[in-house]
Amino acid sequence: MSETKIAPSLLAADFGNLQRDIELVNKSEADWHHIDIMDGLFVPNISYGMPVVKTIAQYATKPLDVHLMIVDPDRYIKTFAELGATNLTVHYEACTHLHRTIQAIKAEGMKAGVALNPHTNILLLEDVIKDIDVVLVMSVNPGFGGQSFIENTYEKVRALRELITNKKSKALIEIDGGVTSKNAKNLVKAGADVLVAGSFVFKSDDPTATIKELKESADQ
Repeated sequence: MSETKIAPSLLAADFGNLQRDIELVNKSEADWHHIDIMDGLFVPNISYGMPVVKTIAQYATKPLDVHLMIVDPDRYIKTFAELGATNLTVHYEACTHLHRTIQAIKAEGMKAGVALNPHTNILLLEDVIKDIDVVLVMSVNPGFGGQSFIENTYEKVRALRELITNKKSKALIEIDGGVTSKNAKNLVKAGADVLVAGSFVFKSDDPTATIKELKESADQ
């Protein structure tokens, strides 16, 4: 059975000790660094911008999984490629010409991700699913860390897994929001490949052990 990827969200890291927390993820069993970019428009919060991503890239030894929660993400595709993003995920709800945006991300040598808010139906991706590398399912409303998990996510993931299989797509399913070792196994059972965890990892007493626990509970 393929191993579930764990992507700790640096939004929950200690910004006063960012290098320390990046290196903690580097040395842990995590697979990706998840980086949330928020503009205060698409979501009601502002996180961090390019200078911080540049710093993360400087210390990170694992792939950068960048999640743009911003309006008009096309403006910054080239910039994030230059900053070292491995995956660039845009929101379905923020893209007027999604197919074009996906192609632009790939043209810059990155993997293309598409995120769906809790209210967005997975069938809206039917026509582009073969072009997508990662579908990020929001299991909370985007904008703030530490929210509780939306239970409908399991059903959504199962339906998405079916769509990916039927369309012979290679897209990975990523879950973001309220992920813990309690729901990790059921998410993977439903069809998830990648689990993003922020507060659960960084607010724990031992983040390295928590990442290991998350990985083990996902793959048991």
